[in-house]
Amino acid sequence: MNRRTFLKLTAASLTGIAALATGGWMYATKIEPGWLQVSSLSLMLPRLHPAFDSYRIVQISDIHLETWINRERLAEVIKTVQLLRADLIVITGDFVTDIFDNTPTDLIDNLSQLSAKDGILAVMGNHDYWTNEKVIRQVLKASNIRELSNEVLTLERGQAQLHLAGVDDYWENKARLREVLAQLPPAGAAILLAHEPDFAVVSAESGRFDLQLSGHTHGGQVNLPRIGPLVLPMYGRRYPAGLYQIGQMQLYTNRGLGTARPQIRFNCRPEIAMITLHAPLT
Repeated sequence: MNRRTFLKLTAASLTGIAALATGGWMYATKIEPGWLQVSSLSLMLPRLHPAFDSYRIVQISDIHLETWINRERLAEVIKTVQLLRADLIVITGDFVTDIFDNTPTDLIDNLSQLSAKDGILAVMGNHDYWTNEKVIRQVLKASNIRELSNEVLTLERGQAQLHLAGVDDYWENKARLREVLAQLPPAGAAILLAHEPDFAVVSAESGRFDLQLSGHTHGGQVNLPRIGPLVLPMYGRRYPAGLYQIGQMQLYTNRGLGTARPQIRFNCRPEIAMITLHAPLT
């Protein structure tokens, strides 16, 4: 190969690499952040009463309104959630990244459209505290969403019970698991909502929860083959995305809807989780 041919091939290769890089950047910043995935899971909970067999929970997380997700995009998410016909909808924190004058109205107008037979539950995330937790709590109240702040809600089907618990934000040292455990009845399946997935290290030790639902990590936003997530937040590094078994407890870490800055996703699509619960076969 002579020098002229070598230079031509090098120039062509560099042009191709630049084109791929440009195309990849466009995909990661303009396409994948809006390419919503509905992840369907079928989970058996050992303590679930047969009366709750096939119970359907839709989980969304990390809306981060004003960072990629805007009023219009959130409206499309809400439509998709409603089509899933959930028995219960849960939101595992981080409603916002910033709060502007229009943010509360944009959230209320959309979140108030959610409906499910057993209602909508939520917990707070670290970004909700870093912006204005009082405003977010006002939004939840106006949207008819019940916040489980170190609380327990028990659903009943005749004599059968399913317990939903929530802890306040772990990062902000607001989680009070002992208070939650004191409220939990001794029998029946229990599901814990906790924004940060690594709280599972603590909650699983109690032996009282069958399932923890979390968000926080966004799956890392950039997930490289054979390498995994490039950047993960504190309290989200053990269990970055998907389903885990931790002792007797299952954990599902939702990849979330929005993004933290930079507004980018690669191999890590935003998601809605559709979780169907099953009782053990008798």
